[in-house]
Formats: sequence, C-alpha cells, structure tokens
Amino acid sequence: MPAIALAQEKPALVLEPTERAPARARRYLTERFAELGHADDYIGRLVVTELVTNSYRHVGFGQIVVRILPDPHEPLTLIEVYDEGPGLPVVGSEDHDAIGGRGLLLMARLVHDWGVRLLNEGGKITWARCAR
Repeated sequence: MPAIALAQEKPALVLEPTERAPARARRYLTERFAELGHADDYIGRLVVTELVTNSYRHVGFGQIVVRILPDPHEPLTLIEVYDEGPGLPVVGSEDHDAIGGRGLLLMARLVHDWGVRLLNEGGKITWARCAR
C-alpha cells in the first residue's frame, strides 16, 4: 500500500472582528499558500478578504477563524472562515449601479466551488475551493 503524503496542517488564524481582520487574513493566506508551494495567491487573497470582511461587517461579534488546507483529492486549496453569526451569506444581484454588495458574486465566479456549513454548536463555516 503506497504512503500518502499530507501537508502539515498549520494552526488556524484567530481574528477579532475589526477592520484590520481582512489584512491579517491576507497575510496569513499568502504565507500559507507559499508553504503549500502555490505560485499565485491572487484569487485566494480576494476570497479570504471577502469572507472575513463579511464576517466582521455582518456578524460583528465573536472571533473569526481562518483555515487554509490543501484538498487531498483534487488540485484545489480550501479556504474556510468561521464566525459565530447565524445569518447565511447572500449573493447579491448583478446591479451595475450599486456601489457595493457584489463581493460574493465576484468570488463565486472565481472559485471552483463554495458553500456554507452550519454548525450544531452555533455559527457557520463559509468555505471556498480555489485552483492551486
């Protein structure tokens, strides 16, 4: 039976819900993508910025937790953002006159897939898988 090499899991990044959280999450993602050997982190930075920004703006309480993991079955990287809020993210419409509210729409078009996992203990994990 062949051995399977798994990338070592790095501790999650725990953030307070402030305007500084997205920048810290981007730095964490950049470091993690480099550790995983990814040449380009542009889409990952957009994704983590959107998810963390939504957590601190729309939830506004509790900690935000970011994890970045390689998918062991496909050449994809999983970005997870946990928050304590009960509300689900909503993809806005393609309103060309709007000055905001289209971040999830943009993100959804850039990633392989994404979704939300509600947790029994409360809160949720919003996740997205990006190509490596």
